[in-house]
Amino acid sequence: MDSEKIKKAVRLFLEGIGENPDREGLLETPDRVARMCEEIYGGLGKSPKEHLLKQFTADNSEIVLVKDITFYSTCEHHLLPFYGKAHVAYIPKGKVVGLSKLARAVEVYARRPQIQEQLTCQIADALEKYLKPKGVMVMIEAEHMCMSMRGIKKPGSLTVTYGTRGCFADDFNKQKMFMEMVKND
Repeated sequence: MDSEKIKKAVRLFLEGIGENPDREGLLETPDRVARMCEEIYGGLGKSPKEHLLKQFTADNSEIVLVKDITFYSTCEHHLLPFYGKAHVAYIPKGKVVGLSKLARAVEVYARRPQIQEQLTCQIADALEKYLKPKGVMVMIEAEHMCMSMRGIKKPGSLTVTYGTRGCFADDFNKQKMFMEMVKND
């Protein structure tokens, strides 16, 4: 990441909206934004591979679900946040992964500019590729600030996407079980 380019861009942006980047409250803003970018776009150029390849032998062949994984991402169309919960499940085929590794896979993809539909598929594809399970299902529920604070201005609206791979793609009963597990409080 090029911090100097980000700082210059932020100064130009502030000037472009009619602000004075040299006023007291904005003097350190370009530097703050550059540091923030390192964190919120930290998934760029990274792969979940390092997290998902640390696996353990297990006899379990039933659904493993980690639900309500909080994430924050950035809409690539407006550079505004979208955030919500990811629900990630797989059916092991002889190997399982540490539960926190599923959350780390979500983070790798969430920390880059993109769209929710793509985020959902990236997570499902990575689990299928690295875990080689019998099946994968991912569902994401998110609020998009590009819909809440601008444009249509509908705060509280949730966008729901899901992706299925392997046996989840063909088995409505497994999909239904996933949905019941996610909604079970």
